[in-house]
Formats: sequence, C-alpha cells, structure tokens
Amino acid sequence: MNAVANAALRSWNVNAGSVAILLIIGFVYVRGWLRGGRLARDTQDAERMAAFLSGLAVVFLANESPLDVFDRLFLWAHMTQHLMLMMIAPPLVLLGHPVLPLLRGLPRQFVKEGLGPFLAWPVLRRLFRWLTSPPLAWIAFAVSTILWHLPFFYELALRSPRWHEAQHASFFWTGILFWWPVIRPGPGRPRWPEWTGIPYLVFADVLNTALSAFLIFCGRVLYPSYESVRGGGMSAHDDQALAGAIMWVPGSVIYLVPAVAMVMRLVSGSRAVRPLPAIVKRRVRVGQRSLLVRLRAPQLRRVAQCVMLVLALAVMADGFFGAQVTPINLAGVLPWIHWRALSLIALLVVGNLFCMACPFTLVRDFGRRVLPAKLRWPRALRNKWIAIALLAFYLWAYEAFSLWDSPWLTAWIMAGYFAAAVVIDGLFRGASFCKYVCPIGQFHFVASLMSPREVGVTSRRVCESCRTYDCIRGNDRTRGCELLLFQPKKAGNIDCTFCLDCVKACPHENVSLVSVTPGAPLMADPYRSSVGRFSRRTDLAVLAALIVIGAFINAVGMVDPVMMWEHMHMVPATIAALVIAGLVIAPALTTSMARRFTFALVPIGIAMWAAHLLYHFATSWGASMSSWLTSLQLLILDAGLLLTLYVCWRIVKETGALLRRALGVMLPWAALSCALYVAGVWILFQPMQMRGMMH
Repeated sequence: MNAVANAALRSWNVNAGSVAILLIIGFVYVRGWLRGGRLARDTQDAERMAAFLSGLAVVFLANESPLDVFDRLFLWAHMTQHLMLMMIAPPLVLLGHPVLPLLRGLPRQFVKEGLGPFLAWPVLRRLFRWLTSPPLAWIAFAVSTILWHLPFFYELALRSPRWHEAQHASFFWTGILFWWPVIRPGPGRPRWPEWTGIPYLVFADVLNTALSAFLIFCGRVLYPSYESVRGGGMSAHDDQALAGAIMWVPGSVIYLVPAVAMVMRLVSGSRAVRPLPAIVKRRVRVGQRSLLVRLRAPQLRRVAQCVMLVLALAVMADGFFGAQVTPINLAGVLPWIHWRALSLIALLVVGNLFCMACPFTLVRDFGRRVLPAKLRWPRALRNKWIAIALLAFYLWAYEAFSLWDSPWLTAWIMAGYFAAAVVIDGLFRGASFCKYVCPIGQFHFVASLMSPREVGVTSRRVCESCRTYDCIRGNDRTRGCELLLFQPKKAGNIDCTFCLDCVKACPHENVSLVSVTPGAPLMADPYRSSVGRFSRRTDLAVLAALIVIGAFINAVGMVDPVMMWEHMHMVPATIAALVIAGLVIAPALTTSMARRFTFALVPIGIAMWAAHLLYHFATSWGASMSSWLTSLQLLILDAGLLLTLYVCWRIVKETGALLRRALGVMLPWAALSCALYVAGVWILFQPMQMRGMMH
C-alpha cells in the first residue's frame, strides 16, 4: 500500500461534536423505544430500532471514517459517501419510524409545553406536508444531486470545509425528503396512493443512470482538482469511471428493489402460487374473459395463422425473386427487425401469441390430411438437445453468413422451416416439431416465463372431479393438448404454444387465460406436466443459458469495435468461444441448484434481447438515437437485473438455508448477473450497426 493510502486509512476524521449529536439522537430514540414497551408493541419494533441505529452508523461512517479523507483524493470515495448519505442512511433512518420514539424519548414536560404547541402549529404542518409531497421531494432530491455534481459547486465543496459540510447536509436531508413518500413512516395516513411510488423511483433511477453514464462516457475529466492531486496508481479518468459505476449499479439496485417490491405487492393478489389449494379459485377479470371468448372462437386462430402465412409467402417470394437489397426487401426487414421485436413485445405484454399464430403449424395441419402421423417420437430424442444445437447454429450462422443481409438465404430458411414442420409432424404424433425441434419455439417458451398471462385452470376442485380429461385427450369437437400438458399439473408457459386447444376442449370452461406475476414460474420448482422439475432438466438449463448468452452475443456482434475484429477472426473465434462455453457450462449445470439458478438469469437475458431489438425496431421507423431511446433501453436492462436478483433471492429462501449460507450460495450468481448487466450497458453505449436500413 502506498504512503498516501496508508495515511488516509489511519486518518479517522472524528469530530467530537458530530459524534455527540449522533449519540444523543440514538440515546433519545432507544429511550423512547423502551418507554413504548409499556404499550402494545408491534412485532417489528426491534427491527425498526435496528434500522434506525444502522442509519446513524452509516452517517457516522460516511462523515468520520477515512472515506472523508479519500473524498479529497478520489472521486469514487465521494460517490461512496454520496450513496451512503442519500440512498442508504435516509431510508434506514425512516424505516425506524422515528417520530414517535424520538418524541417519547424526550422529557415529557418539554414535549408537552415546548415542542407540542410548535408541532401542532397549522403552518408548520402544512409546510411539512408540502415538503414531503412526492413532486417536491423528488425535485429537491434531483436538484441536490445535479447541483453538487456541477464542476463549479463540486470544486467549491472540495476547497471549503464549510461548503463540504453543506454538501453532505444537503445530501442527507434531501434524501430524507425523497424517501419519506416511499417508506411512509407516519404518523398520519399517506395522501398519495402506493402505486405512485413506482414511477417516482423509476424516474429517480433514470436520473441516476443519466448522471452516472455521463461520468463514465463523457471522455474528459470533469473535476480538475483530482488531476492535480493523485493518490495511488489510478488516473483521474479511471477514477471518474469507477465513481460512475459505483453510482450506477448500486444506485439502480437501491431505487429499483423497492419499485419491484411495490409491483409485486400490488399484483400478488391476482394469482396464488402453485400448487393451488383445492378451495382456491383463480379469478378471471371481465376484460380478460372478453378476450378469452374471442380467443376461444375456432376461426380466430385460423385467421391469424392465415394472415401470417400470407406474410410468410410474401417474404419468401420477395427473398427468392425480389431485389437482393436488404432495406427494400421484405425478407431483409420483416423477419429480422419487425417480427423479432413484435414477437418479444407480445411475449412480455400478453403471452406466446406468435406461436399461437404460427403459419408453419397451419401448413402442417394441411399436410396431415395426406401424411399418416402415426409414429411416436423416439424416446432418446424427447428433450431439447436438437433444438439447442439448431439455436446455437443459428446464433453462429447469423453473423458468419450475414443472414440478416441476405434475403435469398432468409427465404430458404423459411422454406426449410415449412418443410421440416410438415415432414416431422406429418410422420410423428402430436406436436413433436414444436416441442423438440423448433428453435424459435424454444426461445418463445423460455421468454414466456416472463409473460403476464398463462393458460391454466381456474379451480383445482373442478379438475379433481373431472373424469374425461378432455384438456389432454380431446373430444369430438376438438383435439386435446398435442404437447401433452395436463392442465392440473401444468405450471408456467414452458412448452405451451397458446394454441388454446385445451381451453376449447374443457367441458367445464375451467381452463382459461390467467394473470400471473412475470417471472413467478422461475421462483418455484414444482413438478410440471410433461416437463418435470427445472432442477432435474439439464437440457432446459442449457437452453436457458444459451438464450441468455445469445442475447449478449447477438448484440455485441453489431457494435463497431467487435465488428472490426470479427471480420478477421469470426469463424475460429466463434468456434473456440462455443467450445469453451460448452466446457464451462456443462460441468456447472450438473447440480440441481445450478440448474435452478440458471433459470434465474432469464430476466436479464430477455431484458437484453428486448433492449437490443428495441433499438433496431425504433430506428427502422426513423427514430433517432435520442436520449429517450437509450434511457428506455437502460430502464429495461435495470428491470431485468432487479428481477434476476429477486428470483435468486427467492430461490435461496425456498431452500430454507440460514442467512449466511443462503447469501454464500446466491453471491456467485448475483455477481454473474451484475457482470452481465455491466456488459449490457457497455454494449448499449457502443455505436451499433443500423441493420436493415439504407446508409
């Protein structure tokens, strides 16, 4: 360790006055908490006291520890203080619900005759309500964040101890105002509905992301003081980039965790977690049933499939016979830009609609009028390995053969798809092509684990009394599920094509489109009909891992720095990468827990697919690469990271392990999730090839 760092570590900047104030506040709070013991104490009171005292400890560490010395040498130290004073200490203090314990801890006579009349003053109460209203609290927080990071004011705080103290006070007190509407420590009823906290926190994260991204990518040192005084071997530019990263990733987590918790709390009442108790009925809302009635109409799926078939034939015709210029050829634009983006949007907004409208299965059904479809799919092939190989080949071939830039090859791929669907399902029973072969379908199956809808039963009791099992066997009106999904044992959307045959076949109208919490199927590991348990399916885990990794490979292959390297090393490097990935992934997925955690990465992977495809979809309609597009991409990636971390936590909680062991199990996967997030952010900020457009 160099001399500067060694001196800084030994320099605890302890201010007796500040420490005394913190100790007095802590003493008053504990005294009030103990006095409250004579009343009916909430079971959470001990946790509240721990949170409040932890908040005071964070304030002490931020101001009195060596961080305050490092603050003048490194920007990353300042950013750590910023994080502690604005995003960690204030919510901890407010989680302690400090108002009543602090009032109880003060002398009663002083509270009654001194503070009481002042606190009851109507002007003061109106002022407090105004200051803690979400709009004003958010503005105050944003102004404090931006103002103190402007070079003039930041340099002023570095040079003047008084302004430095004012900066820290501003951080803490605007943090208190900001977190008050989120935590609602009382007393009194909240005046704003709970759902307003979601956009409140999301917009704060957008501001945090914009500021931290500017620090990382601006390309120049913003604060000259850090260039003139350098400690250690880190350059001022690297120091600034590290500060931006500290502000970005932990900051986003702090903002988005409560936002996700609010969303989960608001939607959790819509669906019970499987397995369902016999007495529970899952509710289908009026608007949802109206949609279901339309979807049940036998003609609707055929109409959708016919429309998709016409589009597919038009794409193939243009690909074979049209001008081989990608931006003006349907085969160069429709499949690679619009269809990929719209199918993913449909998956995230409704469900697996594009499998429901699949034109390949329509032609397959026509082919079955001639072909026998009597054979059983070989037992050794009843897994996802064929589809995995095809999907891996596609990810390689997409760049190696520039499929996106070859309408002719695109048309041949679609023709091959039609032929494979007709031949395989014309010879074998059921939907073997969809279940075991189709790589597009496998992508949709995994992505639909993030969908807000699934096909499921509304009452377990009705299923228990059923003796015909038409949902899987079919009847004289319609066929049953060709993918062998028995509805009472079905959980999630894996292997479900949304064909709704089971909905039409059920004589009790007990199978429906039901609302689910996006990502909920990833958090539990029940036995799933025709699928089994995720923890016992290595092939499914490899499929999920391939889709997650493929999101980043597909996106990074389009950024300028990688493209220049690709032209020289594409084939050997890609083969080497796939071999290395296989050697690493295969042994890693031999344990059931590793397979469970692999599925936890699905949200960050699907978020990367969505952020990447959104760019091409938006720019194809003439949208410029403006701040709103980048902000939306980052917001999607933020949500994916938070949901991945939440799923990881739910998985370790389900094991019932002690906290220390649970955190140890989760830590490597959480670190991998954060590494993928950082890689995704880097990709989104790189110049990206405008594919499918005239240059």
